[in-house]
Amino acid sequence: MKKITIAIDGHSSTGKSTAAKELAKALNYIYVDTGAMYRAMTYFALKNGFFENDVLNETRLIQSLDDVDLSFEYDQSKEKSIILLNGENVENFIRQMDVANKVSYVAKIPEVRHKLVKIQQKIGEKGGLVMDGRDIGSVVFPEAELKIFMTATANERAKRRFNELKGSSSDLNFDEVLANVQERDLIDSSRETSPLIQTDDAVKLDNTNLTKEEQADVLLKLAMKQIRLRKLNML
Repeated sequence: MKKITIAIDGHSSTGKSTAAKELAKALNYIYVDTGAMYRAMTYFALKNGFFENDVLNETRLIQSLDDVDLSFEYDQSKEKSIILLNGENVENFIRQMDVANKVSYVAKIPEVRHKLVKIQQKIGEKGGLVMDGRDIGSVVFPEAELKIFMTATANERAKRRFNELKGSSSDLNFDEVLANVQERDLIDSSRETSPLIQTDDAVKLDNTNLTKEEQADVLLKLAMKQIRLRKLNML
């Protein structure tokens, strides 16, 4: 029996990737971090000088898309998948603040989204995966058996992001991180191509006041319910 597809969408810094990763492990499903793919594209643009005075030259990036190869590789020592940009492990680079500040400008480009959506759909064509992002339930897998929309207050998300980044940047301040979270919300929800939306059939999960353990329990129960329904429908 084909396994189900689980799509987790939501705002930045809601912990989508961590939640999706843990759920996939609990179900023995494949986990795909689409946010890492857009971050890798952003790192590619930065590395190649496509940002001029903090303004993205979209034409140059679009013309270079054929030069971009993205893939995932499982790191046994860390028990996690890492993203490769043209064969190079860029995990450490894509988590920096300069990438976070610019990823929404890269992610809104239709040609970029089209390229990455095709890769994502190819990875998930057999089911049995958990994928998180901004448009997984609305665009990448609109027929996913389970769709989750994760959210939390902007202030809470900024706190989480600040705590995640403060060890790697001594001059980081909370107001900068909060502004970045709010700006990404605006860009993600207002872009013309694949805006961030909660689909009618998605389950909303506000984790502002949830512990990771409580959230994991909620997600696993939702997933098991859909898996049981799938089995019943196959009888």
